[in-house]
Amino acid sequence: MAQNDDLSKEKTAVAVRMSELPDADGFPFQSSWALAAPLSFNADWQGKNADTERETEVRILWTPESLFVRFHANYRAITVFSDAAPNGRRDQLWDRDVAEVFLQPDSSRLRRYKEFEVSPNGFWIDLDIAPGEKHDLKSGLQRRVTLNEAAKTWVVELALPMNCLVERFDPTATWRVNFYRVEGAVEPRFYSAWRPTRTPAPNFHVPEAFGELVFAPRPMPQR
Repeated sequence: MAQNDDLSKEKTAVAVRMSELPDADGFPFQSSWALAAPLSFNADWQGKNADTERETEVRILWTPESLFVRFHANYRAITVFSDAAPNGRRDQLWDRDVAEVFLQPDSSRLRRYKEFEVSPNGFWIDLDIAPGEKHDLKSGLQRRVTLNEAAKTWVVELALPMNCLVERFDPTATWRVNFYRVEGAVEPRFYSAWRPTRTPAPNFHVPEAFGELVFAPRPMPQR
C-alpha cells in the first residue's frame, strides 16, 4: 500500500530537450531516451492493486517541433484488434490493450484535452476532447512499436507534432498530463494510471486528476 501512496504523490512529469537528431525513422535514439528521467506506475485507476508484472515506464522528450513519448510496458497477456484502417487508425481502440497519454496544453480550459492511444500491434487513435464532444484530431502522429514476447514487454514510441497540440510552443509553459494502460480481454480488465482518477468505476477522463508536465532544457539531476 505504501508503494501506491508514493505513486499517487508523484505529480510532475519532465520532458527533456532532445539535442541529438532523430534516427532515420524520425524517432529518438536510445542515447536520447536515456537522458529522460523515467516515471512509472503499476497500480490501478484508484491507486490500488499494484501489479509489478504490468508496470509501465514512461519517458518524454521534446524539440520545438515534436513531443516524443515512450511507454515501456510489462504485460501478462496481449489482447488486440485484428483489423484497422489502412493507416492503422482504429475506433474504440480502448476496448483492447493500449497505452494512452492525455495532454492538456491549456489548463485554463479544464475540459479540453488531447487523447492519444497505441496498441501492442501498432494500431492508434487520436482524439480532441471537449465538453460533450469528441473529434478526430488528425494529428499526424508517428508511432513505432516493439513487442518482446520472451520478456513479456512491449514498447511504443510516439512522435507528436507540436502544431497539433499548440499554435505556438512555449517551453516555459506548464502543461497537464496523465498516462494510462489498459490490459485484458474481458472484465475485470486492468486499468492502470500514473495519476489515479479514483472514480468508482474505471474512468480516465478526469482532468482534475492530471499531473503537471514541464519542459526541461537539459536533463535534470537524478534524486
